[in-house]
Amino acid sequence: MGLRFLLVLFFSLFSPLALASAGAVERLDLTQHWVGFAAIGIFVVAYIFVILEEQLHLRKSKPVLLAAGVIWVMLAFVYSSHNLPHAAEEQIRHNFLEYAELFFFLLVAMTYINAMLERGVFDELRNWLTAKGFSYKALFWLTGILAFLISPIADNLTTALIMCAVVLAVGKNSPKFVSISCINIVVGANAGGAFSPFGDITTLMVWSKGMVDFAEFFHLFIPSVVNFALPALIMQFALPSGVPESTGDNSGSVVKLGGYVVVGLFLLTVAIAVCVHNFLHLPAVFGMMLGLSFLKVYGYFIKMKEHDEGVSHSGMTSQDGGGKSFDIFDKIAQAEWDTLFFFYGVILAVGGLGFIGYLGMASAYFYGELGPTTANVLVGILSAIVDNIPVMFAVLTMQPEMSHHQWLLVTLTAGVGGSLLSIGSAAGVALMGQARGYYTFFSHLKWTPVIALGYAASIWVHFLVNG
Repeated sequence: MGLRFLLVLFFSLFSPLALASAGAVERLDLTQHWVGFAAIGIFVVAYIFVILEEQLHLRKSKPVLLAAGVIWVMLAFVYSSHNLPHAAEEQIRHNFLEYAELFFFLLVAMTYINAMLERGVFDELRNWLTAKGFSYKALFWLTGILAFLISPIADNLTTALIMCAVVLAVGKNSPKFVSISCINIVVGANAGGAFSPFGDITTLMVWSKGMVDFAEFFHLFIPSVVNFALPALIMQFALPSGVPESTGDNSGSVVKLGGYVVVGLFLLTVAIAVCVHNFLHLPAVFGMMLGLSFLKVYGYFIKMKEHDEGVSHSGMTSQDGGGKSFDIFDKIAQAEWDTLFFFYGVILAVGGLGFIGYLGMASAYFYGELGPTTANVLVGILSAIVDNIPVMFAVLTMQPEMSHHQWLLVTLTAGVGGSLLSIGSAAGVALMGQARGYYTFFSHLKWTPVIALGYAASIWVHFLVNG
């Protein structure tokens, strides 16, 4: 089927352009035109650079930003030459609005996470775990379970980094423990993020599009548990025995002034975002921005309090000679800007390919000929090779005709499929850098069959419990 699809595409290169209506925007069918093929080539080359980010030390946002710009310039040129000067403009505004809502949502979440990191909330959790004298097996399960439970509220990347710091602190003398625990953390963080709109960018996109309601994400809880627990049950037998040497600090809390209040404000912000979206039918980002104002105002009181206690205007404390006063704009500046710009490039580039007509063709082939179940399972496998953000955005842009049960399935597979390879998720890529020498592509690949077993079992359980 795939070869026939490519042959039809190739031999129709010089076919005449066809006009099609898509809502209020009149479209040219460019799938059989040189511009369409050039756009595909540009996107593929850009994504090769994304995949080779670690080897080339080239931030992933740079090639996709360039690709998005070139694709849309070509589209605007072609449409202008066909007396449709505003068609590309209208479509790009539509894509940009989608991006803007998700951008500000993620920016608020990242700002809160950075504030909690700076206030020492996660350091306190790490120190508590390392000071308790847990065995290797207990730490393996604790870090995995915490990754599963924290990622739905925070995000899978930050959660994985925190849990990896715990593993490295207590297990640096046991490379095998660190390697297996990192795999468990990646699987747990990705599985936990799959049953919450806040756990992953893909679930946030599905929720923002209205494909799945907030409460319906929790239908994926049991499949997500299976996805995490089954590989963990098998991997635990490869762990070393014994108890690592305790390196925890029992001297007292490391949480700074207002740390726990910031946690409370973040939970309140999430609740407001959910309520304004579900009950007032406003975009969820409106609730997140309202919640950011809470942190901004409370940040002012933290700054004034710290100043009164000895923080000079230069940002140095009289007590310890260091440590900057709390500044909310520092936390905003520390957001993952490379990820946010990468997100922009992906949405605009994939949106351009959709405007050309390729996503419609892909939808007809995958969801029409292969069927939604096969297509959605393949989406998860594909997200282990290609980042799940463009894959999910492509599915959402296609909007294939499928049942609500299938939308839940693709939400699950896109969220957990990235665990199959270390490069398949942001959590895996980040941990390869953080635990360099301990956790590698091949150490993860060794356990891919076990993780795939969990992937298949989670799909089976989804059909079993969700009809």
